[in-house]
Amino acid sequence: MNIKKHIPNLITLVNLFCGCVAIVFVSEQNYEMAFYMVCLGIFFDFFDGFFARFFKVSSPLGLQLDSLADMVTSGVVPGYVMFSMFTNSAHELGTNPLIPFLGFLITLGSCYRLANFNIDTRQTDSFIGLPTPANALFIISLQVVLDMYGDASLLILEILTNQWILLVITVFSAYILNAEIPLFSLKIKKFNLKNNALQILFLLGSVILVLLLHYIAIPLIIIFYVLLSVVNNKFLKK
Repeated sequence: MNIKKHIPNLITLVNLFCGCVAIVFVSEQNYEMAFYMVCLGIFFDFFDGFFARFFKVSSPLGLQLDSLADMVTSGVVPGYVMFSMFTNSAHELGTNPLIPFLGFLITLGSCYRLANFNIDTRQTDSFIGLPTPANALFIISLQVVLDMYGDASLLILEILTNQWILLVITVFSAYILNAEIPLFSLKIKKFNLKNNALQILFLLGSVILVLLLHYIAIPLIIIFYVLLSVVNNKFLKK
């Protein structure tokens, strides 16, 4: 029995488990723990592919398992978080009980992206559209920021409890997941400054933001990642 070929799939299933636990925490409105569980799931999501390549045991089964696990951790969880944000916010869009379910547009957008990713041969060294893990961190961090700083900052409270703003974020999230926008990958294949300058700039900027702003840095880092990719695309075209 070749144990090595099962290691990546087991790691993928741990990612799925983290997503399931995160859903429980969201249902209990413990968004900080849900955020940590999603971060842990994303960590395992990175290493399942790493070990599959390291052991040379990549398989179609592993590819499908990876997408199914991501669908829960990076698709269902952020959709559920946005549903909760709509539920707990002021009712600018009206009191229709169906309005909070608009949050699951994020889940639908994530599902479409994951299915498309499996058949898109262009996304081997970079991404087309925002990866679902990055989008999940962005959405979940908004609720964490609201919990942590909403009482101290009227601006944060007004922005993240406004249903119109939440709707714009939701629609944009579903769009950016599937937009035809090339985004650079953080994978480092050659250990030299020239080939990794963009990744190093992003990582340094991210560390500085985290040190200065803590949880508020998370959504800003995702925005920084998209903007840096767009600027990089402009330079590549020139």
